[in-house]
Amino acid sequence: MIPITIIAILSYLVGSIPTAIIVAKSRKGIDIRQHGSGNAGGTNVIRVLGWKTGAFVIVCDMAKGLFATMVISQLLFVLPFASNPPFNDFTVVQIIAGCVAMLGHIWTLFAGFKGGKGIATAGGMLIGIAPVEVSVSLGVFMIVFLISHYVSLGSLTAATTFPVTMFLRENVFMVDIQGYHTLIWFSIGVSLLIIYTHRSNVQRLLRGTENRIVRIPLFNRR
Repeated sequence: MIPITIIAILSYLVGSIPTAIIVAKSRKGIDIRQHGSGNAGGTNVIRVLGWKTGAFVIVCDMAKGLFATMVISQLLFVLPFASNPPFNDFTVVQIIAGCVAMLGHIWTLFAGFKGGKGIATAGGMLIGIAPVEVSVSLGVFMIVFLISHYVSLGSLTAATTFPVTMFLRENVFMVDIQGYHTLIWFSIGVSLLIIYTHRSNVQRLLRGTENRIVRIPLFNRR
């Protein structure tokens, strides 16, 4: 089990890199957690520092999940290793690496265990594991966001769409998804975790006090 422990530690450290905090500090000399919604994530950076800086943070946060899933998961690991029953499912190794990176983003070691909500890092992880489901979820996110202008609502809808899409592909469209019986439960778990980390957003949405990004500079050129 030592290789898995090493993979988990490295994934947590990579996930813990507080991209939003570093970028906000270097650009404006501020702690992003003391501005906007108080969240150390790309969405809050968009609100406080603009969409270009926020997009950069989101891409970096996604890269953390993708790196853990596609690179760190393959370090010092040989399948199968001795266990009862024999462990021979690389999908599980990728899931462990990606999940730990996401937890590192949410509870970052380098910023008092107060990080972001994990949606971007989870997205990067899922791109490495299930790119088709991620593409569908991203499309749903964009549609919901462009209609409602609520990033949180788009994120919540996309999180729900992910396991539903996987279930439909495997059981309705009869696509043979590698590691499906592992991935479906994992995808449900990720969806529930994202909903949990957005619980304050859900409350604000229900009260009608959630922050909206009304103006999208990319689509409002003069």
